[in-house]
Amino acid sequence: YESSEDIRRLIDLARKIEGLPRHSSTHAAGVVIARHPLTDYVPVSISEGTLVTEYDKDHVEELGLLKMDFLGLRTLTVISDTIANIEKSRHETVDIEKIPLTDELTSKMLCEGKTGAVFQMESAGMTQLVRDLAPENFADLIPLVALYRPGPLGSGMVEDFIKGRHGEKEVTYMHPLLEPILKETFGVVLYQEQVMQIVQVLAGFTLGQADLLRRAMGKKKHEILMAQKENFLVGCEKNHIEAGLANTIFDLLTHFADYGFNKSHSAAYALVAWQTAYLKAHYPAEFMAAMLTSIMDTPKVATYIELCRRMGIKILPPDINASSAYFSVDGVAIRFGLAAVRNVGETAIENVARIREDGGPFSSLSDFCRRVDMRVVNRRVIESLIKCGAFDSFGAKRSQLLAILPQTVMEAAQQQKDAVSGQMGLFSDETIEETGMLQLPDIDEVPKAELLNWEKEATGFYITGHPLDQYASKLENLPRIGSLQPDAVRDKQVVRIGGMLTEAKRITTKKGDTMCFATVEDFTDSVEVTVFPRTFYQNMNLLVPDTPVVVQGRIDMTDESVKIIADSVWALKDYRFAYYIELPTGGLPETKREEMKQLIAAHHGAYATFFHSGGHWQKARENFWLDDAAETFQRLESIVGAGKVRKR
Repeated sequence: YESSEDIRRLIDLARKIEGLPRHSSTHAAGVVIARHPLTDYVPVSISEGTLVTEYDKDHVEELGLLKMDFLGLRTLTVISDTIANIEKSRHETVDIEKIPLTDELTSKMLCEGKTGAVFQMESAGMTQLVRDLAPENFADLIPLVALYRPGPLGSGMVEDFIKGRHGEKEVTYMHPLLEPILKETFGVVLYQEQVMQIVQVLAGFTLGQADLLRRAMGKKKHEILMAQKENFLVGCEKNHIEAGLANTIFDLLTHFADYGFNKSHSAAYALVAWQTAYLKAHYPAEFMAAMLTSIMDTPKVATYIELCRRMGIKILPPDINASSAYFSVDGVAIRFGLAAVRNVGETAIENVARIREDGGPFSSLSDFCRRVDMRVVNRRVIESLIKCGAFDSFGAKRSQLLAILPQTVMEAAQQQKDAVSGQMGLFSDETIEETGMLQLPDIDEVPKAELLNWEKEATGFYITGHPLDQYASKLENLPRIGSLQPDAVRDKQVVRIGGMLTEAKRITTKKGDTMCFATVEDFTDSVEVTVFPRTFYQNMNLLVPDTPVVVQGRIDMTDESVKIIADSVWALKDYRFAYYIELPTGGLPETKREEMKQLIAAHHGAYATFFHSGGHWQKARENFWLDDAAETFQRLESIVGAGKVRKR
């Protein structure tokens, strides 16, 4: 800098622009509100057709203008679509603003941990928190949003709150004036609004001063905090609060700044959560149809289809006479929409819907091809519709329809071409319709596995079944892949999952060894599995696509997404779980031992049995092994007690 004129000039220029905004940008949802035109207060510019302030958000607020963030929320559309589904299927009108805020069925569903598709409540960690909290009404959901964040979870606040709620801990207050403020949160400072109330009551802060302190805490502005501390201590002294206690309370509030949350935000989110939970509990099919429509273009569809099946809601394939464009309610089931079928564009769907509405349901493939516009609904579109089962209601096999498709399309296209050109054939219109019906060939349907692959090819999902259905009882004893969320597992954690190996990309390492990047998919989701050379060579025959496998490995969260580094791989068809049975101290009473003997005699099988006795697990001899019947597990629990038997 001292010796080079160029360097001096460069650094001097850099100093002049240091700290200035790098470029102009617009907040995605920020809206500035003023009493008078904005040009009276701030300079403005036009950015992509929108009026934008030339001051940033902080300066705008310092000028006294109101800045609000208006966020679009997909869930609001789901609620609206659910209400429309209810009106269409049940002829009921639901006013979402007037649903009861205390509802036994909704509370029971949440307390049982059935939080799938409920706004903000779906993750494994939140589901567990909901079960622990056991909400009885809407108001009980408000603290959940504030509690389920890294700060409160790691600080012990959550445990204190839950114990206080269930009367397992005596709630104490640092000063009697704090009780009315902290009673609803069992002595825990949970909300920013509580901080504002505390400084008002203890130190006589005005609402403006209290809000200034709240902002300073949230943004960790040390100078403002220290200045406010002096005001707080002076105010407490006037209210005859001892200086040491006042210091302790202020330090507690400052510490809380890392965890504090806005109660008004929690309440708004909790209300939407309660509304979705209420709709799911009372109108499950209508709600899930709206949810599936909402995420139709995302990988989460498979997760929600599996959730529907667990809820007892049948998923029906697309039907050319019954489907709308999107997921709809068909009786007590959910019908796939035509928009979910690949290669079927919006124009084709509109054409089919209009023809069906004007002329009634289609009676056959030939009838369909003759009536729709073959320039829009072409052979590729119809092939996708056949493969996903949209024409199954005609009573023909999919293999038969595909066999006659080329000729049917050709004849229908020729008829439409002749009609446009005004040409007449040798026959009357009725004769053309009759001779246009092609005879279905006498051929077998393709194997079930191929039908399922067609459905996956056409819609991206298995609809009428799943290749893993035959292994459902085994997979019930393994964690669902969909449950391996970043907030539910930890790095290096050992897990064991089962599913279909859908992809297997083999690569050669720098040392010349072979390893594999695989994808394993179950009913709920998929996960990437890395198989290093040692494990690869031990299991290379299993590491091919369309192989049902069980994988054990360690969670890898290097890039914040959940992956698995495999240690062991087994063929799912050969996989055997084991029973782990905890015996009571001192062993089973005589009557229970007799019941156990009868159970083993009736349900002896190939599944190993482990008993927990004397402080350690002991593997039983083969003559004590059991089968995998559902009755076996139920009878075991009746003998040793609920929760004392595990399958893994």
